[in-house]
Amino acid sequence: MIDKIIVIALFTLCIHMFETLSYAVRYAGVRAGRLAVSLSLTGIIVLVSRTSNLIQAPMTGKVIDYAREHPEFDLVSNIRIIIGSSTIGTLLALLLFPSAVLLAARVIRHLEVSGSIPKMISSVSLDQLKHVRHHIRKPTWKMLTSLRIMGIPKRLLLLNSCVTGIYTIGVMSALYASVLTTEFSTAASQSSGFINGVATILLTIFVDPQMAMLTDRAMADTAARQRLGKIFALLIMSRALGTVLAQLFFYPAALWISWIVQYL
Repeated sequence: MIDKIIVIALFTLCIHMFETLSYAVRYAGVRAGRLAVSLSLTGIIVLVSRTSNLIQAPMTGKVIDYAREHPEFDLVSNIRIIIGSSTIGTLLALLLFPSAVLLAARVIRHLEVSGSIPKMISSVSLDQLKHVRHHIRKPTWKMLTSLRIMGIPKRLLLLNSCVTGIYTIGVMSALYASVLTTEFSTAASQSSGFINGVATILLTIFVDPQMAMLTDRAMADTAARQRLGKIFALLIMSRALGTVLAQLFFYPAALWISWIVQYL
């Protein structure tokens, strides 16, 4: 079972890393003056990462089934390890952000030439893949120490953290709720939508419009465009904080789901 926990943790790490790196694609689009194309690519990345939860859920469900049959298995600690991998994935995204911006800029240019994602993928050659190493950039300490609340509303950073925390534990809390309520275990295990629904509503109403305004401002103002990379770095750090808050949200969310399913 330890091997399965490691696989789920790595899978969760990749989900959060790629979803966070969608900021790099948006930033590359602003720098290249191709925002619409970058938003299309961003949508694909976010869609794939969020759809991956459909794979994560049954994998974690097997861990829940194992825990039911083996009472000595420390289920909560192992779930917290999986949640902790989301923090590692988000921090990796922060380290990879400079390289991802350069690579995303090249992808946007190739997409404009090819005209579609399938054609672009089919046109990739081995020589082009070898050139990827020339776009690797390591983050500098100056980038991290120069971060400030640069015109970003503090409530946006806080909401971004909370939304990330809620979204991170949606599946985990629902599955753990099925352990807490044996009578309605099936209903609880299928109730991650309660948690993810709240996160989606908050994201759509409060976070996405603010992100759009910051991006539009950067497109129209050169000074704002130069600050946008640091703004995205701040947002990534707020996401990392959100994955830490997920450790606090996990158990109360599971209790809430187990309570909800009893009155549906």
